[in-house]
Parts: sequence; structure tokens; C-alpha cells
Amino acid sequence: MVVGRRRAERDPDHGSGISVGGNNNAPLQNVVGQSISNIHQSASIQGAVDIDAVRGLLAAFRADIDRNAADLRNATVLRAMADTVDTSLATPDAPQVGTLRGIAQALPALVVGTAVQQGGEALANAIGDLLS
Repeated sequence: MVVGRRRAERDPDHGSGISVGGNNNAPLQNVVGQSISNIHQSASIQGAVDIDAVRGLLAAFRADIDRNAADLRNATVLRAMADTVDTSLATPDAPQVGTLRGIAQALPALVVGTAVQQGGEALANAIGDLLS
């Protein structure tokens, strides 16, 4: 009885590369099935956010709050946060860095799942970038 030959296995260390785009933290697998772990990629643009950009996002966020106030549980809190950001930006020579940092950290949790999520997260990111 003749048994068919098995095809030779490919060298497991040889494979094509992969392109990783965006912010990736999960384990990846390349085309030959090897596990690639501990891959972390992120991008940062330092100095790209100025006070005017934050003010623009703040104005858009306030407009979103006003449009959606009836459906927002935390509309009063969000307005107060927006007022605090505005006051701090009005005095750039002595901004309330700790307060702004706290707002940037708290805002995403307050807007998650709401109609103002996108604007709130954008404002929080811009404030964080401004402070870094």
C-alpha cells in the first residue's frame, strides 16, 4: 500500500509582514498563523491644539447640550463644566490646569451613550492635548 506524501511544511519563521494601523492593543496574527503579541501602536500630535480650537469645540458642545437638553440626565452638570472650561480659557495666563484636567478626565464618562458623546469626547481630548 502506497501512502501519499505529505507536503513539506513552510518554515514557521518566514512570513509576510503585516500593516498595523490606528491604535491597536490586541494580539494580532500574521498570514502564516504565528501569534504576534505585545504590539502597541498609537499616534500623538503634540502642540496641534490651541485655545481657539478648544473654544470652537466648546461652542459646538454647548450647542449640542442645548439641542439635546431634554434627553440629557446631566445637562446641568455638563453646562457647569462648559462654563468652567470657558472661564479658565478666558484667563490663559493663569488657567486652572487641575480643574481642566479633571474635566477632561470626567467628561467622557458623563457623555457616554448620549447624543452629546462625540462632542464631549472631542472637547475632553482637546483639553487634554492643550494641557500636555
